Amino acid sequence: MNNDLLNAFDTNLVIQIDLLNFIINLLIVIILSYVVQLTYNKTSRTLSNEKNFSKNFILLGLTTAIVITIVKSSLALSLGLVGALSIVRFRAAIKEPEELVYLFLIIAIGLGCGAGQVKITIAGTIIAIITILILYSRNKKSQKLGLETFNVSLVTPQKINSSELKGVVDVMSEHSNKCELVSISSNQDNSSINLIVNISDFESITKLNQEINKKFPNLDFVLVRETNLSE
Repeated sequence: MNNDLLNAFDTNLVIQIDLLNFIINLLIVIILSYVVQLTYNKTSRTLSNEKNFSKNFILLGLTTAIVITIVKSSLALSLGLVGALSIVRFRAAIKEPEELVYLFLIIAIGLGCGAGQVKITIAGTIIAIITILILYSRNKKSQKLGLETFNVSLVTPQKINSSELKGVVDVMSEHSNKCELVSISSNQDNSSINLIVNISDFESITKLNQEINKKFPNLDFVLVRETNLSE
């Protein structure tokens, strides 16, 4: 027991590392870090450039794995690593909590593979990525459903006739899942049409706006998402 403790503090102790296993572990780190990088680029909602941020994932994972492989058998080297890191200042500001989470995931991959816990690291990374994708899909679905119902106001500086009214309603119906006419007000100076439409994606909104501007250039088109007060 005493000899093991002394060996742990022996800085002259030669650490025996299996080169083949070391290389295999590094390859696994590269693969897992690359998969995390792809996941981050696909699901990230940060304001910063995700590609510039994620390009360092593989290098960070490799560096962590190499350091842990070297110091894991020597307590003296571990304490030296703590001292070295205490004087290093990282000036890259983490702007989003999401970025910090992904950095911890990459570091965990490097730690696990560097410590030789490859199976646990692979399993943990796969579970983490699946969880991220599930949460991303749920958020994306809820965002899509949030687009559904809109109040549309169409105002023209002149009196609108029945054929023009029918044309407006036809255009709205063509580019929406559902269209309901709420009210029409008309006098000698202007006309106003209010509708409730159901639209499920931004592409339909863009096409609808372009079509209204093309066929009815005098119409002022205002689209407002309907808010449910009970939400």
